[in-house]
Formats: sequence, C-alpha cells, structure tokens
Amino acid sequence: MNEHGHGDHDSHDHHDDHDHGHGDDGNDSHDHHHAHDVETLGVAVVTVSSSRSIDEDTAGDALVDAFEDDGHEVTVRELVADDFDGVQSTVNRLVDRDDVDAIVTSGGTGVTPDDVTVEAVTDIAAKTLPGFGELFRRLSYEEIGARVVATRSMAGIVDSTPVFCLPGSENAARLGAEEILVPELPHIAGLAGRE
Repeated sequence: MNEHGHGDHDSHDHHDDHDHGHGDDGNDSHDHHHAHDVETLGVAVVTVSSSRSIDEDTAGDALVDAFEDDGHEVTVRELVADDFDGVQSTVNRLVDRDDVDAIVTSGGTGVTPDDVTVEAVTDIAAKTLPGFGELFRRLSYEEIGARVVATRSMAGIVDSTPVFCLPGSENAARLGAEEILVPELPHIAGLAGRE
C-alpha cells in the first residue's frame, strides 16, 4: 500500500502506452502519448426519450453545440425510445458507420423502470470506463448535491468505439460535454480505435 492506501499504482502493465507524459529523457513527452488522437471527431448524438422530440431536445442541442464549437462534426443525430433493444440496436448500428468515431447518448440513466440506457450499453461493451461516471458524478455534485446518487452515467467501448451515456438534462449534457468529453474524447477515440 502506498501512502494513499490504494496499493501500488506503478505496478500496472506499462505496455498500455499510458506513460503519463514522462519519456526516457525525463522531459514531457505528451506529444508522443497523444499521437493517436483523432483531430476531428465524427460524433453520433443519440437522445433516449419516449416523451421528447428532437425539437424539444435541449440536452442534445447542448451536446451538438459543445462538439461543433470545438471543431468536431456531429455526423448523426437521432432520437430513440426508452427501450433496451432499441438503444442497443441503435448503438450497434452506429458503431459500424465509418463517419462515427464516438457515440454520446443523453437520457435513460436514472432509476425509473424505463431508464435502460446503461444496461443496454453495458451489455454490449467490451470494456467499461468507470472513471467517466465517477468524474461526472463528482462534477455534478457541485451542481445538484446528493441527488447525484441517482445518476448512473457510464461509458464503455463498443466495437472499438467509445460510447458515453449522460443524463437527459441540458445542464448534465453541457457539463459532461464541456468538462470531460470535448477535452478527452479525441484521445480516448484514438486509443480505442487503434489497431
């Protein structure tokens, strides 16, 4: 155990190209680490809702604005009902598209019986990225306090494509996109799609 009580972080496998920016010369080699970044992402924005239309989709609008303002392209914008099979088939169809580097869903991450986005995506994800949900909830806590415990936001890799599941509120979409996805998604998409 180290002084933080979390075990030794330095004992993990260093063959994953995760050098934290420290090259052999001791100088910052972050440029090498980010060599696989996708410069301009093609992003699919999928709203999961049985009660909203695209015209009323302020969360989806916030996601589109965040990505386009940063120079990325929203190549797909869809609305799908709160339905396990519908969400899963939509994600499976989108990961096969050449113009989709990442998928961001909005909605279906709560605790009502029809909130099934997390289950649908987790079921087909080869890997999950627990740090996304942890960080999103930490940032959300500053806005909504303890209500954040009902937020099940998650991320995973489906067929080499990152999929991020955000709550359906405009504030949540803006927070997740601006604070986490816009800065980190080019790097994650580049690593996930690497041969």
